Amino acid sequence: MPGEKILLADDDTEVLNILVKRLRQNNYEVMGFASGRDLIANAKLFNPDLVMLDIVMPDIDGYSVACALREEKDLPDTPIIFMTAQELEYEAAQKKIAEIGRCSFITKSRTFEELLAKIRETLAGPEDK
Repeated sequence: MPGEKILLADDDTEVLNILVKRLRQNNYEVMGFASGRDLIANAKLFNPDLVMLDIVMPDIDGYSVACALREEKDLPDTPIIFMTAQELEYEAAQKKIAEIGRCSFITKSRTFEELLAKIRETLAGPEDK
């Protein structure tokens, strides 16, 4: 039986398919999209417990997707994990994440087990730490 719901966007379809498959194998209910706009269009219907966003996508970047989700009345506090394969200036990323609120990020170079740990930590919420 599926557990928490994760909404995922990554324009790299290979990465997207692998993540969807592996997360489902770990008992998460997952919807994945290759487009940030498609994720936004389906977010309210899916009502996710967590959103995972690639930062760099061709249609709309992950930060813009996150801002759009924060404007949805049913999703303003949904935690978000940003994922990236590119080198980021740490301070700039931290500033954007702080502005959006309830966000964190992980690089795609991490192992799947590290990603699972980040997901579990994020879903546990600050009050359970």
